[in-house]
Amino acid sequence: MTAQQNSNPGDAARLSVAPMMDWTDRNCRMVHRILSRRALLYTEMVTAQAVIHGDRAKLLDYDAAEHPIALQLGGSDPVLLAEATRIAADWGYDEINLNVGCPSDRVQSGCFGAVLMTMPDLVAECVGAMARVSPVEVTVKCRIGVDDQIPETVLPDFIARMREAGIRRIAIHARKAWLQGLSPRENREIPPLDYALVHRMKSEFPELHLSINGGIASLDEARGHLQVMDGAMVGRAAYHQPWDILGSADLLWGEEPTFQSPLDAALAMRPMIEDHLAWGGRLHQFGRHMLGMFHGRPGARGWRRLLSEGASRAGNRDEALAIYDAALAEVTSGAEAA
Repeated sequence: MTAQQNSNPGDAARLSVAPMMDWTDRNCRMVHRILSRRALLYTEMVTAQAVIHGDRAKLLDYDAAEHPIALQLGGSDPVLLAEATRIAADWGYDEINLNVGCPSDRVQSGCFGAVLMTMPDLVAECVGAMARVSPVEVTVKCRIGVDDQIPETVLPDFIARMREAGIRRIAIHARKAWLQGLSPRENREIPPLDYALVHRMKSEFPELHLSINGGIASLDEARGHLQVMDGAMVGRAAYHQPWDILGSADLLWGEEPTFQSPLDAALAMRPMIEDHLAWGGRLHQFGRHMLGMFHGRPGARGWRRLLSEGASRAGNRDEALAIYDAALAEVTSGAEAA
């Protein structure tokens, strides 16, 4: 259990890293937090039933250094979501978010995720129940619509219903979700982005804090959206190119970056990795989240090869640290050659 910190998730949501299943685990978030002191980080989605009946420490624990951090819940039963929110409150998250955007088959079968775009009254009941027991803000992450819905009609109606339910902060993925015929991966790539529609929502709902998500591939693109929107939420780009997105992210708050180069950041991560190994962790549990740290830079190929192939073979702490040091040497020599 982790104590509550004095953080402002609304301010932090100026730039956030989207919740991504199998990606944004606690090790990933520690990597991202070292790069940016200010960005809002999200957990992977956790179902309400898992929180209530599962291993709570495994599902909810995090390091205090991860603040500001938001927990994303999945579900569609107001009673269960309220109970999960009550339980999660003891862990000191800065925000509780309801998933109304994930298009995966397993999410649909549980009647939550993007399919809830067709049930705004139920969503309003869910977030109302969550807010009544939550000591921190409850937020929503949604799509612009699903299947044959007309986003120009559905999205403003959905946002208005959330506003009536007391929601003041919404992250909008600027794509439809096709619940039949497209895989979750295809749903992140094939439906066209409609940034203009999401931008219009800010003018229609100026009193709400609205973040835009979907296809944002650089920090400059995020800055562009911030000319209109309150926040930009970056997903795969922040994961695959963490330094390019997060290394200078704190400039968005008028603060200097912590590190001047990805090599400085990777060197600073070594003690964190050493502690992780000392507690019985494996190098690949961190290494897989760091493969793109040197994206497009000299030595990047050797860095990726050692962390992807070597990390999984490391048999003990000393071997793992030797592999990490060898990976560092690849990018150090690459930088010197450049």
